[in-house]
Amino acid sequence: MTITTANGIELAWEEFGDAGETILLIAGLGSQMIRWTRSFCEGLAARGYRVIRFDNRDAGLSTHFSAVAAPDFGMLASTLMAGGKPDVAYTLYDMATDAIGLLDELAISRVHAVGRSMGGMIAQILASEHPDRVLSLTSIMSSSGNPALPQAGSDVMAMMMRPAPDPADDPGGFLEVRMAFARRIAGTVLPFDEDSHRAVLLEEAARCHDPRGTARQIAAMAVAGDRRTRLATITAPALVIHGTEDPLIPLACGQDTALSIPNARFLPIEGMGHDLPPELNPTVIEAICECKEAIPAGLET
Repeated sequence: MTITTANGIELAWEEFGDAGETILLIAGLGSQMIRWTRSFCEGLAARGYRVIRFDNRDAGLSTHFSAVAAPDFGMLASTLMAGGKPDVAYTLYDMATDAIGLLDELAISRVHAVGRSMGGMIAQILASEHPDRVLSLTSIMSSSGNPALPQAGSDVMAMMMRPAPDPADDPGGFLEVRMAFARRIAGTVLPFDEDSHRAVLLEEAARCHDPRGTARQIAAMAVAGDRRTRLATITAPALVIHGTEDPLIPLACGQDTALSIPNARFLPIEGMGHDLPPELNPTVIEAICECKEAIPAGLET
């Protein structure tokens, strides 16, 4: 793991493989780069890619905006409903610029941008706002920001927003809260793997526990708005992957994303929820590699 200064902040990152085109893996809300599991990264590297995963700002070992208070979600919602522009610590566009800054520091000209959940939104912004830096786009269990799309159920949102005890003080209570949410958003395509979920939650907690950072990321998502107009400008080959049983970001959100991007391929995965079980790695890896094959000749760098 390496820490590099980019876009005025520190970003923690790690790479797998050292040759070939680069795949940039972008993590989701409140999660760290280790959610892109080692087996997933090594699987992509085995296909001839250089794979980079990194911690977004306010997550893991990257810079945390601790001097900025956690947002008041009631005020945030009322301001948005009134058509105003809430004051937030940063936006998803800033987070996309972090990724560009990291690529600049690593002297990488173009990447295959792959993002999950919030990371899918950031990857979409990379492809629309920085087309010269994106060879292909893969948006996984994400959304277009279309306000007419269905939202997560109230029980799912309540579980996501439920405060968990500090793992340093009450590891059992922390695991109880976070495991319940992980189980709720998982699909039925495979049995819920309690051991692997518990292991990643504990590893993330050991690296960093910052619920206020997650709240600031939520605020960045809340003000992202409807991106369909920008998605329509994307020229890179695009793949949209979504689970048919995703209770957090419903399937219709993935469908709308694919419809908004010219010539995007839509890959629904039956029974998958808001999760990437390791048993699905071969399916997702193969789809990402197939998306790369649609790149026009002369752009592979």
